[in-house]
Amino acid sequence: MKLERRLGLAQATAINMIDMVGIGPFITLPMVISMMNGPYFLYAWLAGALLSFVDAMVWSELGAAFPKAGGSYNFLKEAYGHQKAGKLMSFLFVWQTMIQAPLVIASAAIGFAAYLNYLIPLGDLGSKAVSGALVILIVALLYRKIETIGKISIVLWFGVIITMLWIIGGGLANGNFMEPLQQINNGLHVDYALVAAFGFAGVKCMYSYLGYYNVCHLGSEIVYPGKNIPRSMFLSIAGISVLYLAMNVSVSSVIPWNEAKNHEYVLSIFMERLSGSKAAVVLTLLILWVAFASVFSATLGYSRIPYAAAADGAFFKVFAQLHPTRGFPHISLLVLGSVAFIFSLLFRLSDVISAILAMRILVQFIGQAIGLLMLRKKFPSQHFPYKMPLYPVPVIVAIVLWLGILVSTGWFKVLTGLAVIASGAVVYLIKASRTGEWPFNR
Repeated sequence: MKLERRLGLAQATAINMIDMVGIGPFITLPMVISMMNGPYFLYAWLAGALLSFVDAMVWSELGAAFPKAGGSYNFLKEAYGHQKAGKLMSFLFVWQTMIQAPLVIASAAIGFAAYLNYLIPLGDLGSKAVSGALVILIVALLYRKIETIGKISIVLWFGVIITMLWIIGGGLANGNFMEPLQQINNGLHVDYALVAAFGFAGVKCMYSYLGYYNVCHLGSEIVYPGKNIPRSMFLSIAGISVLYLAMNVSVSSVIPWNEAKNHEYVLSIFMERLSGSKAAVVLTLLILWVAFASVFSATLGYSRIPYAAAADGAFFKVFAQLHPTRGFPHISLLVLGSVAFIFSLLFRLSDVISAILAMRILVQFIGQAIGLLMLRKKFPSQHFPYKMPLYPVPVIVAIVLWLGILVSTGWFKVLTGLAVIASGAVVYLIKASRTGEWPFNR
């Protein structure tokens, strides 16, 4: 039994978009405003969109050329050599995925519980119970065939769009929608403090944009991947960028930026001021719907990565198993879900966001960008169904911007990410020495 191509462009785009939105923009909106500390906070969201677009060009070339389950696992292996350093790089990616993927899932679950506090004061233990229960529910929903999951994704996606459009429509109806744009440059001075603020705010913004590449993890299940993988990513980023910017403008047209930065549930308060407490309750429920959809999409994509590596003989064999009747990687899903459940009980959201990025940037984002440069020299141009414009400029821009985001996560998070990579390298070398793999070729 193998994975089947059943997901079309609409489903792939929906899966990307619900993963991107999640709880991220609702909880990071006041964080970004606070870090930028001025009406020019909108530039941080524009910078996040720019990095997403240029990085999506890298993902598009790789995803269209190598449309297999596991995404970056296959990209790194192809770029650095199946029997060479690609073994180490792909192993490191799966190794860190076993840690950071549950962190991503847990962050959305923790954010869900945090926003639920606007409706029901849960306390610390109650919040942990809700986040843990959400992870369990998601795993149960994903325990089924992929075509059914595609249909569920479309339904969840409609909830995402309805929520965002209601928020944007509320600001438009208020009559001051253009005011934040007219004031965007007030007090703007380009200096070291602004650059540092951009970096810190960029970490939060990129957390909200992450997910545009989720379709690559499902490469073996996408119909016409050479066209649909790139299209779904660019459609997702374009749509989400417009929605994020419009949402920020809408909120700041009702709640001034210097007040909005102090409200944890700023979207709920925004709707309360516009339409009263009942409308605020409904909007909060929709935000929780969006957060739920994000956990669903992220868990779906990540469950394919350990499976792909194990099926390739590069990870523990047990992860290569597909469900005997429903045809999905159930062991991978159950293990990642279990670890995410534990993380949802242990960590705070603010710690998780920076850790997620610091752990992924070097091996995944920068590693595969460099890998694309190598693959372009290795294969003829016709091997790449999608070719980015102005190559290699977008690749270089993506690498530089990702390095800036990495430094902005903070040195402790950077060292933690390096420690994960180092531990993975040690495990790989022990494994390779026993099996005679690179660099101990026998």
